[in-house]
Amino acid sequence: MAREDLVFGPVYSRRLGLSLGVNNIPYKYCSYTCIYCQLGRTIKLTIDRKPFSDPGEVVAAVEAKLAETDRVDYVSFVPDGEPTLDTMLGKDIELLKSRLGVRVAVLSNASLLWIRDAREDLSIADVVSVKVDAGDQETWRRIDRPHPALRFDKVVEGILLFRDEYRGRLITETMLVRGVNDSPNVLEETARLIAEVRPAKAYIMVPVRPPAEPWVKPASAVSLVALYNILRSRGVDAEILGRPEPPPPPPSEDPVRFVAATVAVHPLRKSYVAKLFEEKGLDVEEAFRVLREEYGVEEAVFQGEVFLVRRPVRSRANK
Repeated sequence: MAREDLVFGPVYSRRLGLSLGVNNIPYKYCSYTCIYCQLGRTIKLTIDRKPFSDPGEVVAAVEAKLAETDRVDYVSFVPDGEPTLDTMLGKDIELLKSRLGVRVAVLSNASLLWIRDAREDLSIADVVSVKVDAGDQETWRRIDRPHPALRFDKVVEGILLFRDEYRGRLITETMLVRGVNDSPNVLEETARLIAEVRPAKAYIMVPVRPPAEPWVKPASAVSLVALYNILRSRGVDAEILGRPEPPPPPPSEDPVRFVAATVAVHPLRKSYVAKLFEEKGLDVEEAFRVLREEYGVEEAVFQGEVFLVRRPVRSRANK
């Protein structure tokens, strides 16, 4: 039986339009434990690839969601951990494209692209986004906090190998955190590496949802513009994503279940959820009670906004 949160959304993506998410990794298996991650700290820091998803279940769950949705631009693998840890990822993508005819995107931290099989799994995706938060090892370790067996030069080598092999649309994402990777020297090194990757588009971002570490703050607009200008001077098509995407469209399914599945991967503003419940004619307080008591949804405050998040209780052991 498929996991309840295997597919979520659709939600609006600042990079992909209307995106139906696939959550192929259990909470929170990852090769990084990034300081800004909206899903909290990593529970299982690992680089061991193994089967996490069942391709048949993925296709069936996506097909069922598509039947309830007017349109999606992409089916996107944006799970509770690093998607390339799943050795079934390539088969998932292959079946989604061949059976459902959808466009598939994968958002990866790129840490495992030095592994040939991981690159091959991504090769048939229509869009692949790779994380480039730093251009030097020290800053990379500070912001992405990788598995101790990973080496920066090896990760970069994997990204460049994938660049040479991949025939789809390759984009990069860079998250700028105040006081961590936003100094002029670091921005220069980051821009140098992004230019070497030669992405179709380089997205520059700041945290807009509650991060793993409460001290994390968005970099200033000055830093975002500085990186943008350096990239443009190097011939890179760059775009600043400094604001959150709009709220997702109203679901046709049970709105409480929709919210619970979505905030497991994609935190939502409480104000949006309250409005959604009102528009659906629900008792708002009762709906929030169900989210708290039956689904384990919690509230988190970031930059003066209240968000709903769903992080398993066992994650608290890492705090």
